[in-house]
Amino acid sequence: MKTVFSTKLVHQRDKFDFWHSIACKNIVDHDSRPANRLSFEAEIDTGSFGLFELVLFRNSSMRVSHTMRHITHTRSDHLLVCRQISGSIFLEQDTREIALEAGDVTLLDPLRPYDGRFSECSATLVLKVPRRELEVRIGKIRDMTTRLVKPVRVEDDLTLSLLAKLPSLAGKMNPISEEMVGSHALDLVAVSLAMTLDGRQPRVSSGKALVVLNIRSVIEARLSDPTLDAQTVADAVGVSVRYANDILADHDTSIVRLIQARRLARCRSALQDPNQSHRMVSEIAHDWDFST
Repeated sequence: MKTVFSTKLVHQRDKFDFWHSIACKNIVDHDSRPANRLSFEAEIDTGSFGLFELVLFRNSSMRVSHTMRHITHTRSDHLLVCRQISGSIFLEQDTREIALEAGDVTLLDPLRPYDGRFSECSATLVLKVPRRELEVRIGKIRDMTTRLVKPVRVEDDLTLSLLAKLPSLAGKMNPISEEMVGSHALDLVAVSLAMTLDGRQPRVSSGKALVVLNIRSVIEARLSDPTLDAQTVADAVGVSVRYANDILADHDTSIVRLIQARRLARCRSALQDPNQSHRMVSEIAHDWDFST
């Protein structure tokens, strides 16, 4: 996790305005009003874990409002899984109201309005989860928002404990292990959310998720091979190209698109690496089978 903003580095008169602009960029666009602008303190850390974007933020007391005006400018289609670390938030969405206390988890949909009131010394971990990844597990999530998940059932305790660990694990695991742990974390979130509705059972990932993980593993292991294609990957996993792509369609992707996405990610990493600043863009692109 990397600290992208702290009011400790900003002049007192500018603290809240700077915070608001960074929070809108890293979490979701919103209006906010602090309880005390002059004494307002906040910090934002960001990172990633598998398919998730992680945002950990701490802040003084304030109110936030995410309205239809903000929704019209919302670009990324993520759901927000929120775990309260300290303090509390009073949240309202879809006519439901909850008090999110330390250790609790809930779900917010940034494509619908919501309001929140943060207590003093609040700290919140937000997992920005691709909407499709959660919906393939539990279906449409309209009835799942602002439902309170507390560490009462064994399943919920496991969910909350794993989510709490993610910030300390970010960037410390190999991509495949991270993908596997992230997928299991999302399965647990799906179980806990589904069980808040009369014990409803989620469609957890099971065998299909294993196929997806094997596909990603083969692609990662052979990414530098210029002959890597959909058939090679499918053969290595032991499934047909059609079956693999049918499963990947639930994730809005395909074998070919996954290969390209991972190679683009490697190019981006190389271009951002100071130790490779002497290399030409065309050289890096050629390394990952992109012709110029």
